[in-house]
Amino acid sequence: MAKFKLAVCNVDVLIESTRSFEKDLGRLSEDEKAAAIQKINDCASLFPTQKADVYRKLRRLPLPSDINGYESSLYTLRVSQKLRVILTVDEDPIFGQVIFTLFRVVKHDELDKAYKGVAESLYQGLLNHNQETARIL
Repeated sequence: MAKFKLAVCNVDVLIESTRSFEKDLGRLSEDEKAAAIQKINDCASLFPTQKADVYRKLRRLPLPSDINGYESSLYTLRVSQKLRVILTVDEDPIFGQVIFTLFRVVKHDELDKAYKGVAESLYQGLLNHNQETARIL
């Protein structure tokens, strides 16, 4: 996992990329790669001072229906008409930092499949817990 750090207005913004994101990025054209990196960096640098504007650029992705009571921390960021980044934004006020974790960068028509894969890996524990609870009840 690659990590990058920005410090803006006494808030550290960390950008972490997963192996899947790096692999996806490697498959893009140079122009697409540059556009994706620019869009991510723009959001990260604006976050400390214009958080609401950044969240308006993100679209929250829904959780699988069998995880009741939880809200997804997965978002998509539109890079272009055809390209989307799947990421999380975690705010940690105790340590004064925000962590952008980049999971995938995919063509728009591959978004649903990529999202399901990321959601399943992130929320596997919750999915299993809900299944165990259902068996007990």
